[in-house]
Amino acid sequence: MVVQAREGQLTNTAAPAHVLIATAVPAERDAVAGALHDHPSLDVVAVGVGPAAAAAGTATALTRAELAGTPYTLVVSAGIGGGFTAAPGAVLIADAITVADLGAETAEGFVPVTELGFGTVTHTPPESLVRDLASAAAATVGTVLTVSTVTGTADRAALLAQRHPGAVAEAMEGFGVAEAAAAHGVPTAEIRAVSNAVGPRDRDAWRIGDALAALASAFGKTAPVLESWKNT
Repeated sequence: MVVQAREGQLTNTAAPAHVLIATAVPAERDAVAGALHDHPSLDVVAVGVGPAAAAAGTATALTRAELAGTPYTLVVSAGIGGGFTAAPGAVLIADAITVADLGAETAEGFVPVTELGFGTVTHTPPESLVRDLASAAAATVGTVLTVSTVTGTADRAALLAQRHPGAVAEAMEGFGVAEAAAAHGVPTAEIRAVSNAVGPRDRDAWRIGDALAALASAFGKTAPVLESWKNT
């Protein structure tokens, strides 16, 4: 049986785990799915690139599962991304999923949407889940930023690091996935593998293959955590 808990979260008291893992593109989906052959309760879906597509795709998957009578108990945003200090191939777990560019530019600088009096800018994954995932994957924990425009300059990277001192990575989908999960009352998490440094675009330095391999390895290690975790 699934019952309603505080802050719109769902507490799973009897139903088996059913986890939605949302990636941006098929290459990420296939890397994760390849590590989960023996874990049928973990579904992997490519929901699209960017926060809007990610939110729409995740919401669609959540709704379909609810209508089928097999609702998801957890949603995980997963994929590769840029690292602020972590090297390519490193695995990162979000303890905060923060949208970095939702707000307004003013003469005094950027103002997040929350300071304009509405919306939200951060979703916080459950602490116990973050701890268990990080332990299983030997991962670094920190804020994962969601951006609509990938950082391509040193100045922009420095600005983001200044605004978000705890940031370990940036990607384009986590906040959208988390918004959809929150709307359905389902807890969320984010797992990223680093493919490049946040900063000037240098395609020769990208290590996409290494990042996808690290992502697959991380899910091979964390699958038991995802299957057994309960939101209490």
